[in-house]
Amino acid sequence: MRVFPRFLLASLLMFSVQILLLPNASAQSPDTPTILAGSISLEHSALAAAMASSAESSAAMPEPADPTPQAPSSPVSPNDGWHLAVSPYIWFAGMHGNVGALGREASAHASFGDVFKYLNFGLMGAVEARYNRIVIPVDFMWMKLSDDRATPFGFVATSVKVKVNEDILTPKIGYRVIDTGKLTVDGLVGFRYWHLGNTLTSQPQIANGFYASANWVDMLGGAKIQAALSPKVVVTILGDAGGGQANTDYQIAGLLGYKLKKAILQAGWRYMYVNYRPSSTFVYQTAMSGLILGVTIPLK
Repeated sequence: MRVFPRFLLASLLMFSVQILLLPNASAQSPDTPTILAGSISLEHSALAAAMASSAESSAAMPEPADPTPQAPSSPVSPNDGWHLAVSPYIWFAGMHGNVGALGREASAHASFGDVFKYLNFGLMGAVEARYNRIVIPVDFMWMKLSDDRATPFGFVATSVKVKVNEDILTPKIGYRVIDTGKLTVDGLVGFRYWHLGNTLTSQPQIANGFYASANWVDMLGGAKIQAALSPKVVVTILGDAGGGQANTDYQIAGLLGYKLKKAILQAGWRYMYVNYRPSSTFVYQTAMSGLILGVTIPLK
């Protein structure tokens, strides 16, 4: 890159010296102007050749490579990472089936109105945590019912108060096998824990009353399918089935949801059946079904 400027400077210097010698041309021989002109022409030719050579060298020189090439970054999906949602709900469930104890069994039928009449307190809800494609849904129901009944004749006690506690806990873990944005399918495994407790208290009270309970666990396998019908409407179908300490234990539910800005309103129908007949004399073979209303609130 430095050859061209030095050669140009030398050429200009020689050209200036020859110009200064022009006044003495009369003292030279007649052939001197011709030699001078030839010399000047050679100098100009050499200058042009040097410029052309420099231009070719500059064009042939490759561009410097980027010393720090950057690898292309893959886009981050909004479905990646941790997600958490809570879904409080109300299940307007009636019940029918057979219940029994101490060797006796009887049919039981109660509408939601009957159940609600004796309901003291209830808590129902679901929580779902998800990391990438790993899903961890947990469903919980707790109901406390009570009733007072007068005793016939009233010799020993005038009335008996009955309290019933029912707890159902269903934790699961699964994998999201399909996720297209508009359709998700989760395969799930888990268990369902049942607790039934009955307390009888007489009035006037005799001792601390009478208490009996039953607890059992059933292993489950199931699935959850969710499909977007439109940007605002989503349908959900879920279910599970299994057994263990109970002969049969399963449920199925269908929900239609409407997306708001920060929540999803949901309404649908739920059916749950269990047939618990252990070696003891306790019997609980019932089916619960009814309308379910809830809201899903994404927290993360």
